[in-house]
Amino acid sequence: MKKSLLVSIVLVLLMALLAACGSDNNGKASPSASSGGQSSPSASAETEGGAAESELGGKITFVTTRTDMKNDGTLDKYAAKFKEKYPKAEFEWVAITDYAQEIKVRLTTGEAGDVSFLDPSLPLSELPNYYEPLPDSLFQDAYFPDMRAWEGKRYGIATGVNTQGIVYNKQAFKKAGIDKVPGTLDELYAAAEKLKTAGIVPLYMNVGAMWPITNWGENGVWFVAGQGNFFDQFVSDEAPYKLDNAWGTLLSIGREFVKRGYTEKDLATNNWELSKGEVASGKAAMYFLGNWVIPQIIGAGGKSEDIGFFPFPYDNNGGSYNVPRGPDYFIGVSKDSKNKELAIKWVEFFVKESGYTDESGFLPVFKIQSSNNPQLAEFDGFKPNYIENLASDPKFNEIANKAEIDLYGGKYIQKIFTSKDIQAEFDALNAKWKKAKEALGY
Repeated sequence: MKKSLLVSIVLVLLMALLAACGSDNNGKASPSASSGGQSSPSASAETEGGAAESELGGKITFVTTRTDMKNDGTLDKYAAKFKEKYPKAEFEWVAITDYAQEIKVRLTTGEAGDVSFLDPSLPLSELPNYYEPLPDSLFQDAYFPDMRAWEGKRYGIATGVNTQGIVYNKQAFKKAGIDKVPGTLDELYAAAEKLKTAGIVPLYMNVGAMWPITNWGENGVWFVAGQGNFFDQFVSDEAPYKLDNAWGTLLSIGREFVKRGYTEKDLATNNWELSKGEVASGKAAMYFLGNWVIPQIIGAGGKSEDIGFFPFPYDNNGGSYNVPRGPDYFIGVSKDSKNKELAIKWVEFFVKESGYTDESGFLPVFKIQSSNNPQLAEFDGFKPNYIENLASDPKFNEIANKAEIDLYGGKYIQKIFTSKDIQAEFDALNAKWKKAKEALGY
């Protein structure tokens, strides 16, 4: 944001005294917003005319999931824009495909860079061990401001807001003779059968990549259940994995797709990057993923007008299905960073000014903004019932970690999809869960 050249000296001094911050019509904070009266490293960056800010420099290492944005130069484009304000800043990108697993190791070995996407399975109580508190002013009008907070301090801000459903290739549907979007589970199965008959992979699950299939588990069960705090009840539940709850609903549907041959044949290899080209070209027809994947399909060669998006019909009731309103990865500053002041500025720039939210196909992070994405307009045309994700009782992640159940990693879901007996898999998970609860005294 540009500060007015007509501001008087008196007003400048008054604003400095009050540590005030401004905003433009898009809700973007001014360069002073990251101070916000906080005792964070960014507070010292404010001087008259922003001279100290322009002098900020050093190397920032950004550890991210976005291999695509590293490879196509998008991250370099963001860096160039950032360097217009901070010419002495330098960047290194570390983009990881198997992020959910590798970030755990990097955090414990001190190799998480200066800025990284937060490990979603990290217990809230452990956030201070790895991350620097962010200034409160950064969170004004933001969705999910307290989801990565501990003892009154916020350690991460969402990089985008997601919903979730079936992303599909309209030309693949047309080739298979599908003339309308499936509105029930049986209609979804029928569409998949037509696609299979036409020689098209009905639903690319990415079982081998593992992390995409967490939508059939912990990333999906809460909104299917219609409860943003669905996992809180499991802190007192000794057997949360049940066939008659949302776990059973989604995982059973996923198993049915695998059983009927409605997915990719190779369930062992990580074909994530390959799969985007398959859906873009119409060799595969559907993903069960979030809106964030739409720009990636288009980037892989798909035409925007050929890519659609509809709510996942998880039963045969029809009507308005539950869909999530939840955060994508949170971003934060490493406690071990040697350039915390500049790193906080990068986080602020990344979520407010870089263009990342729009280019990633996300709903806006800030409530005052709106999306013009045509696929999201189609999605909303089905009048889905949005369920907002709520912060879970931190004991849930603690129990899962103690039980060595890889939440948000997908390994246990991969096993369930290929196992002969889902109940046996549930029994094994419940036994681990109960043992962990008892060990932790919960």
